[in-house]
Amino acid sequence: MKGYFITFEGPEGAGKTTILSILHAELSKKGYDVISTREPGGIEIAEQIRSVILDKNNTKMDGRTEALLYAASRRQHLVEKVIPALEEGKVVLCDRFVDSSLAYQGYARELGIDEVLSINEFAINGLMPSLTLFFDIQPEKGLTRIGKNSQREVNRLDLENLSFHQKVYEGYLKVADRFKERFHTINAELSIETVTKEALSVIEKHLNKG
Repeated sequence: MKGYFITFEGPEGAGKTTILSILHAELSKKGYDVISTREPGGIEIAEQIRSVILDKNNTKMDGRTEALLYAASRRQHLVEKVIPALEEGKVVLCDRFVDSSLAYQGYARELGIDEVLSINEFAINGLMPSLTLFFDIQPEKGLTRIGKNSQREVNRLDLENLSFHQKVYEGYLKVADRFKERFHTINAELSIETVTKEALSVIEKHLNKG
């Protein structure tokens, strides 16, 4: 692949979606050929799967069903959007990827990180990010931010209690330690300007190194 696959991870309310949008604009100004996308979603089929996963009415969804739906959405998203962009040499900024599944379904849903990784290895066929930015924020603070943001969509995962989100956070710490060679942790509790500046610096170093 000629391009760069950079993923943004973090618990609810970490601000990664906002920061990704700002960084897309900044990198484009600097002359990089950038596209932004998200998971689940990013293309029509994956967005349809997203609507099923996050539908507030689907409270009976089994954890394994959830994990499989994420993996299916991920596969279609890669085939239709991410891989073609990387082959063209673009910088792909993606809001969530495999690590979200490992933290949410693997650890917080207690399906097992290795088990969920196995499902996703089949889906992604060896394609992993070259850099993952982990926006680190305590669950309580992230959920408080969400509560103040009237523009944000409210989905099924928002109905989970605090203990679930605490487990997601613990899961992320385990995943970050496991894949420390590509993870870069950023303190997301600081101002958005500070967080954005650090994230931009890390990405530019990564692109220049390549």
